Amino acid sequence: MVVFSTIILFVCSSFRHALFQSNAFDLGIFDNGIYLLSQGQKPFVTFRGLHILGDHGAFILYPLALLYKIFPQVHWLLFVQAFSLSIGAIPTFYLAINAGLKQSQATTMAAVYLLYPLVFNLNLFDFHPEVIALPTLLFAILAARLEQVFRFTVAIVIILSCKAVLSLTVMALGIGLLLFEKKRICGIIAIFTGLAWFLVATQVIIPHFSGGEPAGVKFYDSLGDSVFEIALNILLKPGIVFQQIFTLSNLEYLVLLTIPLIWGLSFRHLTPLVGAIPILLLNLLSDSVQQKNLTQQYSLPILPFLLVAVIASLAAGEGWFRQPKKIILWSLIAFFALAKYGYFGSRYLKHFDTVKASHEAVALVETKGSVLTADHIAPHLTHRSVLMLTTKGAEKFDLNEFKYILLNASYPGWDSSRELVYRLVDKLKTMPNFQLRYQKSEVMLFENQDNTTIIKSNNNQ
Repeated sequence: MVVFSTIILFVCSSFRHALFQSNAFDLGIFDNGIYLLSQGQKPFVTFRGLHILGDHGAFILYPLALLYKIFPQVHWLLFVQAFSLSIGAIPTFYLAINAGLKQSQATTMAAVYLLYPLVFNLNLFDFHPEVIALPTLLFAILAARLEQVFRFTVAIVIILSCKAVLSLTVMALGIGLLLFEKKRICGIIAIFTGLAWFLVATQVIIPHFSGGEPAGVKFYDSLGDSVFEIALNILLKPGIVFQQIFTLSNLEYLVLLTIPLIWGLSFRHLTPLVGAIPILLLNLLSDSVQQKNLTQQYSLPILPFLLVAVIASLAAGEGWFRQPKKIILWSLIAFFALAKYGYFGSRYLKHFDTVKASHEAVALVETKGSVLTADHIAPHLTHRSVLMLTTKGAEKFDLNEFKYILLNASYPGWDSSRELVYRLVDKLKTMPNFQLRYQKSEVMLFENQDNTTIIKSNNNQ
């Protein structure tokens, strides 16, 4: 089941990437940073203007760079993501067995996990290191229940290394273990390591590498401009909190989140959801709709606790139905209703007519020289020190600083326009040092013949 799922997910994400549907934000960011690490260079992502640790304090990216030592290839990240999402079925199975379910029911719960729409959808949303935390959270809960303190501690360290905000999930997990499962040692470890890492990551590491607050703070403008201001306002201004939480968009989000598993949720067995409270609260309080769907990574830390709650309900003989066939049928209906497999026949084919030309143009970028290109082309050219995007404001760049400029006028990409692309083209045509190397289907590659004007990569480190 895990192998089959890994293959399916990897093929889907690879095909999406081949169709130029990946983005600089976020696949390009992580691929570029990890590539630079593997080359012994400072992992400063130029188009992000940020050291890779200044984003979310994700130290897990450093060991991932070892894969690039074998062979620097973005598909490593797509494989790691597909495998991580799939392997979560294993701890789900054993958590069900540990709770007293029959093997057939445990196998069904593993299938329920794999069919949860977020698993498939998140696999199609570029790459995010927190996918590694999804199965690890399930393994951590299992280790705590089996009183395997060392394995639990290792799992907690891995989770914390994936993203700073997961420290809140770890703290909440610890509270749940301490209060409701009587796992005192594991609970204390989770609470204190989570709290310590939250303070170190948000107040030391991220500010040091970014010069500012964690990136996610921007989603909470109505609550404050810093982590502590947001926390204080949540505690001291309940009126703002209620106004943010009680909205139609949040109601829709809660329905989306729970409907695939609603058959197995019981009010008498919701204590496992304690671990999900911090992230759920953050998503509900957010000003951004990005955090209120089943297509992006923000709901990922909630899923393990939903599954554990369903398992607890089944173990107690509750739930709308308990027969594997009915459970699988419900999960299939939810998957076909909410999974974004249909994108392969619609959204992902919007600029299919330029895919062949884009691949041909990318193949002509022969060196590791600096590149200026569109957001959706960038993930195919991230193995270099200097990469910038043709987004709004790109017309102000000194084009002499780039070795290659790759444009797609028919599909300019995110935060760009056809007008911007042709302003760049008109400017390039007046610069004798730039040669038009390739042109087809409005995909154009310009190469700078004067190497003395090009930015040296070490000036951007």
